[in-house]
Amino acid sequence: MSPQVQIQPAATVMLIHDRQTVNFEVFMVQRTLKAVFAKGMYVFPGGRVDDGDSANELEGLCDGLTDEHASRLLQIPSGGLAYWVAAIRECFEEAGVLLARHASSNDILRFDNHEVVSKFAQARQQIYDGTLTLTELCAREDLRLVTDSIHYVSHWITPIGETRRFDTRFFVARAPVAQEPLHDNGETIASLWVEPGEALARGRRGELAMFPPTISNLEFLAGHRTTTSVLDAASKIGIPAAILPRLRKDADGKLIGVVLPDQPGYDDIAD
Repeated sequence: MSPQVQIQPAATVMLIHDRQTVNFEVFMVQRTLKAVFAKGMYVFPGGRVDDGDSANELEGLCDGLTDEHASRLLQIPSGGLAYWVAAIRECFEEAGVLLARHASSNDILRFDNHEVVSKFAQARQQIYDGTLTLTELCAREDLRLVTDSIHYVSHWITPIGETRRFDTRFFVARAPVAQEPLHDNGETIASLWVEPGEALARGRRGELAMFPPTISNLEFLAGHRTTTSVLDAASKIGIPAAILPRLRKDADGKLIGVVLPDQPGYDDIAD
């Protein structure tokens, strides 16, 4: 495949929460087996950055983060805030969790009664369908997006040679107490809360199929015991270096592996 494949901007968010009986857990979803890209893979909620994620009016609805600051963190000229917004929108679409607060009370949004659950379930579908925008939902419900509580932790670019390539920013956030995530039964067909270390172990046993970026971010999480520890470490990362894996192929051009920058043989593979 030509290296001129267009790279799509994307954002994904790791939702984490504490449990009394175990170390903290992270929420993962399984992509549909019908997907063109990453079918059957276990991932974190996320997807492409859409044009609507950079709507000018959204900046005024984001807590503690301007487009200038976000773009500086992502080391791009402008449009950085759209990645945070995309992470929030995709999390709502794929997991049913909306990282927002009530503007009047500052309370984090709760789905704790049938009427609210029903209303936001409908909004989730409308945003997915494109009949409602995140801006319109925030205006209707008097909400603000808690972008200041969502930390940027890693940056991965799909290897040259893949038919679809993404420039993906990974974020981490504490899951709201009164919102229970659930896959959408469309793009995603299963979901689970799992300890990062257990997810890695299940991946090694072949129970959870995962891409290297997912594994690497789970390894980051597995180095901590609580959500507070994760978020504290995440807030100190600063500007993550972009990671561009390379595809290893045999003499016949058949893919035999993916090599990361810190692994032997990386520099021997033409980019």
